[in-house]
Amino acid sequence: MPEGWQLPSLYELVAAPHWQAVEFISDLHLADADGATFAAWARHMRSTRADAVLILGDLFEAWVGDDARGEPFEAACVDVLADASSRLQVGFMVGNRDFLVGGAMLRDAGAIGLQDPTLLVAFGRRVLLTHGDLLCLADVEYQRFREQARSDAWRRAALAMPIAQRRVVARQMRDASQQRQQGAAATTTDVDPGAAVAWMHAAGCSHMVHGHTHRPGDETLAVGHERHVLSDWDLDASPPRAEVLRLTRDGFSRVPPVG
Repeated sequence: MPEGWQLPSLYELVAAPHWQAVEFISDLHLADADGATFAAWARHMRSTRADAVLILGDLFEAWVGDDARGEPFEAACVDVLADASSRLQVGFMVGNRDFLVGGAMLRDAGAIGLQDPTLLVAFGRRVLLTHGDLLCLADVEYQRFREQARSDAWRRAALAMPIAQRRVVARQMRDASQQRQQGAAATTTDVDPGAAVAWMHAAGCSHMVHGHTHRPGDETLAVGHERHVLSDWDLDASPPRAEVLRLTRDGFSRVPPVG
C-alpha cells in the first residue's frame, strides 16, 4: 500500500477562544517584489481582519535557503510576514517549491511552522490541512523525487551550494516539473480521493483544505468528507486569479483579497 494512504503524525493547532476568522492561502508562487501578485498579497496581509492567516505551501516560486533571506526579494517577503505577525497569527506550511524554508526564516517572519498535515481545531470543527502534494499518489515520479528531496542528506548537499547555483538548480527543477505536468493526465496531478478520505477518517475530520493542484473548488469525496481546494494566485493572468478561503463560525467562504 502506498505510504500516502497512511496519515502521518499530526500537528494540532487549536484556535484561540477570541478568534473570529481563519484564512487559508497557497500557491502564490511569489518571485518578484515588484509584481502584481506580490502587491496584492502584501496588501491583504497588511489589511486583513482575520485572526490567523495559514499559508499552505508554495508561497514562493522557489526558496533556496534561509541564508538568502537578506537578499532584496526574500527580505521584502519576510518584512510583509513579520508585519502581519505583529497583529495576527501567521502559519507557514512548506510546499513542493519552498520546502527549504527553515527555522531562521520563520523566526524572522514571526510565523509558526505548520507540519504537513496539520489538524486545525476551530469554531467547533476539526479541519485537516495539507499542501496536497503528498496525496498525489498517481504521480509516482514526483513522489520518488519528494522523498529524496526531503531527506537530510539532499538538503545538506543543496544548501552547501552557493546561493546563485541553487537559483539555477531551482529554475531547472521548475522547468522540468512544468514540462512533465503539461503531459500528465488530470488524475495524475490531483490528490487521490481514497487517500484523502482515509486521512480525514483517521483524523476524525469531515473537512480537508489543500492547495497544490491549482483547481479551486469544494467537493464531497464521500458522505461526510469534503475537500476545499485553494486557488493559486496570478494577478498578471487574464483573467487574474486570487482568492482567499475563510473559515468562521458560519463555515467556509471564498473571498477576494482585501484591497
